[in-house]
Formats: sequence, C-alpha cells, structure tokens
Amino acid sequence: MHQARRVTINVLGPASITVDGAPAPPELLWRKHLALLVYLARSPRRARTRDHLVGMLWSERDDKSARHSLSEALRVFRRVLGAGEVRADVDQVALGSSVLRLDCDELAARSAVHDWAGAAELAQGDFLEGLSIAGASDFESWLAAERLGWRARSVEALTRHAEALLATGSESPSAARAVALRALALDPTAEPAGRAAMRALALGGDRAAALELAQRLTADLRDRMGGAPAPETERLIERIREARVGRRVIAVPGGARARTPLVGRREPLGRLIDAWRSARAGAGACVLIEAEPGEGKSRLLDELLDRARLEDATVAACRAVPAEAGRSWIGLAGLLMGGLDTATGLVAAPPAALRTLATLDPHLPAPGQGIGGDLDPPRAFSAVVRALATEQPVLLALDDAQHLDAATTGALAQLARDCADQPVLLVVCVATSRHALEWVESLRARIGRDLPGAVIRLERLDAEALSELARWSLPRYSDEEIARLVRRLERDTAGVALLATAMVAAIADGFRLSADAPAWPSERRTLVDTLPGDLPPAVIGAICLEFNRLPPDAQDVLAAAAALGERASAERLARATGLEPTSMSRALDRLEWDRWLTAEPRGYAFAAPIAQAVLLQEMVTRGRVERYRTAADA
Repeated sequence: MHQARRVTINVLGPASITVDGAPAPPELLWRKHLALLVYLARSPRRARTRDHLVGMLWSERDDKSARHSLSEALRVFRRVLGAGEVRADVDQVALGSSVLRLDCDELAARSAVHDWAGAAELAQGDFLEGLSIAGASDFESWLAAERLGWRARSVEALTRHAEALLATGSESPSAARAVALRALALDPTAEPAGRAAMRALALGGDRAAALELAQRLTADLRDRMGGAPAPETERLIERIREARVGRRVIAVPGGARARTPLVGRREPLGRLIDAWRSARAGAGACVLIEAEPGEGKSRLLDELLDRARLEDATVAACRAVPAEAGRSWIGLAGLLMGGLDTATGLVAAPPAALRTLATLDPHLPAPGQGIGGDLDPPRAFSAVVRALATEQPVLLALDDAQHLDAATTGALAQLARDCADQPVLLVVCVATSRHALEWVESLRARIGRDLPGAVIRLERLDAEALSELARWSLPRYSDEEIARLVRRLERDTAGVALLATAMVAAIADGFRLSADAPAWPSERRTLVDTLPGDLPPAVIGAICLEFNRLPPDAQDVLAAAAALGERASAERLARATGLEPTSMSRALDRLEWDRWLTAEPRGYAFAAPIAQAVLLQEMVTRGRVERYRTAADA
C-alpha cells in the first residue's frame, strides 16, 4: 500500500512536477501522462469517463491499444500519488483531492482574495508552455482555451501587482516595471499592463524606454487586434512624450547617474499615496508633512507629484522662499502659476473668482465685469479649485511652507474645509525649527478633528535605511564594509537623509573618508541654523565633490544660482552665465535631475539651502558672485 503524498504540478510556464518536494519520476512527465494528469485535475470533480479520455488523447489508436495506454498511465499515477488517490472502474476515472495541487488553482485562490503579490509570483508563463500532443485535436482545443483563460488571469495578477507597487510606494519603480513587463510578455496587447510599465519607466527616469514601449504597444494593438490604444493610454503616452512632467525632468540627462531610491520612507509614502487615492475618490483632505531640514520632505512630496502627474489629475505645486514671505497671497499665486492656470476645466470657474485671481496671476483669463462684485482671494481660490475638481481630481502642494506669506497661511484651513467634499488633496510641507509657527500648530490640531486628513512626521534614517542606501550605491561592498560605512554615516550625518545621500554618492565617486574627523552633529543634533562650518569635513567634501562632478556648464549655472539668492528665473541665470539656450536647458535639466535645484514657473531654487551655503563658502568666490549678479541685472 502506497502512502499518500503531496504532489505539486506547476502548469503556468514549462510544466514541472514535484513529489514531496523532490523531482517526479520521469515516466510521470511523459507527454501524454502529463497531459492526462493535468486534464483530469482540471476536470469537473476531477473525473471523466474512460471513453472520453481515450477519445481525447488516443483517438489515433485502435480501442484495445488506447485503453491499454490509459491503464498504463493510471498505473503510474497510482504508484506516485498513492492507490487511494486514483479511482477507476469500468466506466469512470477520478483523482482524489487530498494529494494533488496545481499552481493555477493556487493563483485563482490568491486572486480571489486580492493577494496580487502571491498570485503574480505564480504567473510564470503560459499554461503547459511548450506542450503539444500530435493528433489529439480535442485535447489541443481544450489546451488552447485553458491557455487563453490562464493567460488572462496571469496578466491580471501581474498588472494588479505592478499597479500596487506603484500605488503604495513600497518598492522602487524598477520592481513594478519588471512585473508589468512580465505581463506584456504574456500578452503584448494588454493595455493596463502597458500603462503600468510605461509609468514605472517614466518614474524611473527612462522616458525613452517608456516611449519605445508605447510604440510597440500601439503597433501590437494595430497588427494583432486591428485597433488603437484606449483614450487613457493615449493620454498617458502624451504626458510621457513631453520632455518634462509638470515642469520636472523625467528623463536621465546625459552623464547623470540613476536617481537614488527613496529609503526609510515607505510607510509615510504609503500614507501619502493612500490620502491621494481617497481624495481621488471624492474624500478631500489636508496632509501636513513635518520634518527637520534635510530629512527628505521634499523628496517624499516629489514621489507623490511624479505619480499624480502621470494620472488624469490637475497638479499644482509651489515652493516658498524666505524673500517672498512679505508678499501677500504669494503662496496662492505660486499654486496658480504652478499648474492651475493651464488646467482643464478653468473656463467653468466663476467669472468673479477669475477676475480676483487674475490680479495674482496674469496668465489667468479675466472675464469682463459681470453681475456681482469680485470675491476675496481665499474664496475665489476655493471656487476655482472646486470648479477644476468637477473635471478631474486636484492635488495642491506647498513645499517649504514655513516661508509662506501670512495671508496664504491664514487661508489654508479654509481652503481645506471648502474642498472637503471634492476630490482635492492639499499637501503642506513644513521644515520644523525650535520656534513653532502658530499657524502650523493650529493646522496640526485641526487635522483629524474638523479637517479630514493626516499629519506625517519624518524621522532620521535608521541603520537599516542607511544600509539599504549604501548597498544600492555601493553594490560591490562586502557586508563588513557596509556595516563599517553605516556606522560612519550615523556618526557624521546623524541619519539626516540629505547628508547621508550626499556622502554615499561622493564615496561611490571615489571620495575618501578621513579617519580622524570629529563626530557630528554637535549638541543641537539638527540642521536648523547650522552653518556650513559646523558640518563635518566629510559632508562638506562630499558636497564639493558632487559639484565638481557636474559638467562645466552645469557648474556655471549652479554657481550663478547660489550667487543670485533664493530664487532665480531661467532668464536671469542665462544672463548671469552667458550660456546659449541649448546649453542652458541641458544644464538646468541635469541640476534638476541631480536634485540640486527645483523648478517652477517663478524660477529655480536650491532643493537644499545648506548646499547653497556650502557652495558660497567653499566653491564660489566673492568676486565670482559679484560678476554673476552684475551680469544678471544688466
């Protein structure tokens, strides 16, 4: 009597069978034996009549020979599965349900509970890939139908998993890209998988590959299906085709390295994306992101903006600088110029609201006088946002909001409340300091009470995150070298994301750490009010090395940006450097990609003010500063 065993058949991809974890006997993998076993396992109640099975697989033989072949196959099944798992009488053949497991059944079960990661892991190829039974036309017809059905299920699982990776931010875009491309390998005309792959490629900075994939998808839809991409696919292709997504570079400039992955921020990014997903569904909210300078609030926000700009959404973002804090409503003006004044649906906004806001943004249409007086700026702004939200979801983002003007900060809570019943998300990023801002305290207290939303507080990078960062940047380092570097990063950067990233990038470029450098930071343990001279030499050296790594034109533009103050327009930078337009554009693209500068219609600002201070102290002489300023103002 044979003991019952655990037999697993992997049918998604090239077939394989294991018995209690070990390879199955070769005779079980004979083509017709494998075909019979899988066909029975996929049959209703795992049972078929003898006549049906003979006709399915041995129709080319005489009846006696065919029935003998069936009996021989059942003998092998009994020996491997156990006698009790194969029931055969004069009329029927049936398999038991306690021993045999198929990976396709497991995929279906995981898909039913939306375990897309688990289902995607099982989707390794076409059903019984490569198997064919010559002369068995009925079996071949059944096999074709199974392949079609399981291909669709596999593509769905892979696509859903890729979309989840992109939506939650739990992995880098490369992971989502790999999963989506597996789906396209199964079905080159699967548009949802194609869209996921294009988004992942664009988010990873490979715009050329995203557009190449779009061309292949379009050609496959035309040649195989006789159709064209869906409107949703066309809109995504158009957004990627632009050199920038919402004025942010999405293609890696020549000579630049891949952008460092977001480490240590998966949980807050997931919360931020969840808030955006809820807002898209109509539950407007306000999210406050708080962090010390250098802890990655801007990078976290950029991850959300990049995703939203590749969706059917209106995205407006602006960054405040200290020099503009005294100009009333400059924050609202920044949002208008940062994406709202060109948004779909603007014509549906109340004329009175547009007349008011046109005084802040000259690019807005200013309808002639109508019935009723103009609105005040907060009410006008809310009215315009609500009108835009009837067309598509709206994401409003204010970075470095600690520098906002008082008029704008006083209106934020009102704006969030006015749009709470609309698909609108307001994200406010604030760099914390010793002196708490009253409006920030008030907004934080109201979120979750009378304002829907969330407060996200970023912390320093821990040893695990620093290790992940080091391993990504220095893949040839041994475990011992990584551990030693992480200890040094903890000592020299205190886990401040900006400083740790700069140091690791410099080390990857050949920067050598001094063994006798003093520990940092000092008792303050913060970048707030830290002067460049207070930074450890390793950090200053890393920033200077990264500056020297830039192409000459990019160095020139960055030095000019440091000299011209907190925000400089592209026109002023061009006058200061004397660069011609093509060289200027390439330099700005490189500086944006490497996250030296951030861009918006009002001009360019340093992503990290501490880097600007280091360059002015270490790399840009006073005479050079004066020359840049004189040329820019000429």
